[in-house]
Amino acid sequence: MKIRPAAMMLASLCAATVTPAIAAKHTGFVQNLYVRDSDGLISVDLTGGSDFLDTHPCGTRYTWVVPDETTDSGKRFFATLLAALISGNKITIQGKSTCTRSSEGEDIESVDVH
Repeated sequence: MKIRPAAMMLASLCAATVTPAIAAKHTGFVQNLYVRDSDGLISVDLTGGSDFLDTHPCGTRYTWVVPDETTDSGKRFFATLLAALISGNKITIQGKSTCTRSSEGEDIESVDVH
């Protein structure tokens, strides 16, 4: 059986529009930055932003969690979040659609400081 080019193109377009999960995204200011001694958990709450897209797969809609604070990436997340808190700069956090460290907030995929 031979597949026609038009059918192949239609199938690829349909596959490209399907996403496995929708991660949350929020733009605002760092309101609270939490560091917990017992397990090293780092979480952050944002406020003052209205650019909240989609919903968290877990927890509250303004709480975000550094997925692994022991990695270089996790340490950079903490430094970036702390700098944003101190400077008062607006940030955008993109979630991962996972809640591996806490049921209270979504894991952070990226942080963009404005």
